[in-house]
Amino acid sequence: MKPTCIAALLAAAIVAGGLSANPTTVRIAPGENWWGAANYFGTSMPFTSDSTQKIDLRKDNYHNQCASFLVSDKGRSIWCARQCLVEIGGGEIRLTPDDGKSPVVVAEGGATLRDAFRSAAHAHFPSSGTIPPLLFFSAPQYNTWIELTYHQNEKGILEYARSMLANGCPPGILMIDDTWQFAYGTWEFDPRRFSNPKGMCDELHRMGFKVILWMCPYVSMDSPEYRRVATGRNPDDVRGYPTKGGFFLDPATRQPAACRWWNGVSAFLDFTHPNARAWYKEQLDRLVADFGVDGFKLDGADLTAYTTKGRLSHKPDATTGERNLGYSQFALDYPCSEFRNAWGRQGQPLVVRLHDKPHKWEALGRMVADMIAAGLLGYPFICPDMVGGGEWTTFIPGSPFDPELFVRSAQVHALCPMMQFSASPWRVLDAEKQQIVRDAVALRQRFAPMIVSLAKETARTGEPILRNLEYNFPAQGYAAVKDEFMMGETLLVAPQLAKGATSRKVVIPPGTWKADDGATIVGPTTVTVSTPLSRLPHFVRQ
Repeated sequence: MKPTCIAALLAAAIVAGGLSANPTTVRIAPGENWWGAANYFGTSMPFTSDSTQKIDLRKDNYHNQCASFLVSDKGRSIWCARQCLVEIGGGEIRLTPDDGKSPVVVAEGGATLRDAFRSAAHAHFPSSGTIPPLLFFSAPQYNTWIELTYHQNEKGILEYARSMLANGCPPGILMIDDTWQFAYGTWEFDPRRFSNPKGMCDELHRMGFKVILWMCPYVSMDSPEYRRVATGRNPDDVRGYPTKGGFFLDPATRQPAACRWWNGVSAFLDFTHPNARAWYKEQLDRLVADFGVDGFKLDGADLTAYTTKGRLSHKPDATTGERNLGYSQFALDYPCSEFRNAWGRQGQPLVVRLHDKPHKWEALGRMVADMIAAGLLGYPFICPDMVGGGEWTTFIPGSPFDPELFVRSAQVHALCPMMQFSASPWRVLDAEKQQIVRDAVALRQRFAPMIVSLAKETARTGEPILRNLEYNFPAQGYAAVKDEFMMGETLLVAPQLAKGATSRKVVIPPGTWKADDGATIVGPTTVTVSTPLSRLPHFVRQ
């Protein structure tokens, strides 16, 4: 075969993602530990010379937050502004940018994990200095999904909110989830379920809640709003745009492509097109003005949604990350909002949460490690999904629901940066376990001033709120500890993550620590503590 043919085949393989084109290679030093790329792989971190992992950020965010960024506990960092294929194996880390040529910056920022993170953040994603609304941190959040699922309605939402207050929970951010709207893209309260949506929002505000609405970037293809965006006019009214377009197109017909997603088949908004941006902002502005809503739960738009073959974009050379950025911008324009699929928004006041976790002990065990990884990627304002998990089928009669798991999940949430309920504890638990959950909420409220203070400090420095022990106490052998965490500098949290367990070992870092049971412990040491279902072990550095 001629050399030119060989080169052509290699180029085709590189484009297809089969080979790495000129990767930047970093040798992992003996004893070195790395975190980064995508927090979905938190339980596989830290990456070491023995690790094998492939993370293709060119086309996938793995349902969560991601960045072409890794940091090590030897003070080193790796950064690329482009989406990269990240390959770990053979004692090396290899990054290949999606364009095959953008610079990958390998730097030494000191001697520790904290040194590396602070130096890299200052260089590549300095903090904006702004913070999400403090209610995200000072009180639990409440999401109507599990209780109402695809039957969101005015009466049920108000009853849900009142039940939380009646059981001792403070008012907080209340998220009205999917199907409050008439149809996907028709962002009007469904009149079959909401007789007075403005009055409902006003009543929730009087109770002390902030109200945010679930949204997505999909539009039903048999709706007036679809016709308006697709054609540049709306035959049902006088509104319209001077030019048509705003959806991803089918290359064969040059008409909006029918895109399959978890709720069916719809047109998919292309936010590289000015019409899509203008139309979506118009919908959000109207909901704020007409109903007084405070923000939005912006769902969908994973990077995988932008990589499906056979779709044309208004900006054909835009990366999947750039298309995702067009959507996440709305979470910054309306600060009382939540966004899950974050790419390239480090250093911004963006509230993010972990992907919906199943109601399983294995998923509970992943929660701490995934949040640690999110902070080290530059996404500190993290929520650990919903208490008990986000799958509604878990909470219906006959489902494999585990009350113990629900309680332990609430305890993990209690001293995290954010806490979010969806399934009502007052429906799914007996009286004894309900009281344990109330106690977890009360514990959070005692620490709420500290959590708010940490969030404010993070807005200034960009450092994680929730940290692994290695971040605060370097070179003590704590890199692999991922079943306990620090909140800032002084609060150590060691939840019970194993079913049926009544004790656990806790690594105590250097210093003098006051335990929740009144004991004083001097570290560094490892202790075994009792963990009855009513206890969340935590320790305050004196």
